[in-house]
Amino acid sequence: MMSIDPSANIHPSSVIEEGAVIGANCVIGPFCLVGPQVVLGMGVTLKSHVVVSGDTVIGDDTEIFQFASIGAVPQDLKYKGEPTQLRVGKRNRIREYVTLNLGTEGGGGVTRLGDDNLIMASAHVAHDAQIGNRVILVNSVAVAGHCIVEDDVIIGGLSGIHQWVRIGQGAIIGALSMVTADVLPLALVQGPRAELDGLNLVGLKRRGVPRDDINQLRAAFQMLKQGEGSFKDRAARLSEDFDSEYVARMIAFVTGDSDRGFLTPK
Repeated sequence: MMSIDPSANIHPSSVIEEGAVIGANCVIGPFCLVGPQVVLGMGVTLKSHVVVSGDTVIGDDTEIFQFASIGAVPQDLKYKGEPTQLRVGKRNRIREYVTLNLGTEGGGGVTRLGDDNLIMASAHVAHDAQIGNRVILVNSVAVAGHCIVEDDVIIGGLSGIHQWVRIGQGAIIGALSMVTADVLPLALVQGPRAELDGLNLVGLKRRGVPRDDINQLRAAFQMLKQGEGSFKDRAARLSEDFDSEYVARMIAFVTGDSDRGFLTPK
């Protein structure tokens, strides 16, 4: 049964299919389509010509701009119509022509977007991707299936992220980059075939990271470039020399599971 809160403002040209749930103070502009399994939280805005379909939940105060396609079936030939989901958190800004797809059975079944993200025009988030909080995807970024993008990441315009890649918290990816391997937390990556080019020092300073932690990160980064053993071995040894929580986060990321390997310091 359809459930529309009486405080919602819905343009008469929009179609709300039977079964949809529309929360308090939602604003749905002209020529939108909201599917039968969709739940819109409180204060969600669909500007106009927005399609929200599939088993999709949109969190409170999220704003979706015109011509976005949210919750369509995955662009994956293995998908055979199995029930999967899209979950979008609170206070997201999703701009024009963005596409966010449902998950697939083989990838866990859920595509997820956290809170307070800015997804700029024409960006794409594919099936089973897990996007954290306060992430910025600049215009025309493409995040492939099964990727993990942790909190506070910025990905520059026209960049592509290969499937199964992980991008660590606080990393920044330069524009026009093709990222084919995991990116360390707090790293700076750039170049057409993306290379690890240092630390995201600007981001660290903007977030007020203490100088001692920044100095430890710099030293740890240099040690990752040198020494014997594999990249993971060198990362594991860092715990013997540093007590910074930021270095610890980097160690945990590198010693965790990786499907694509790592972009390593040059």
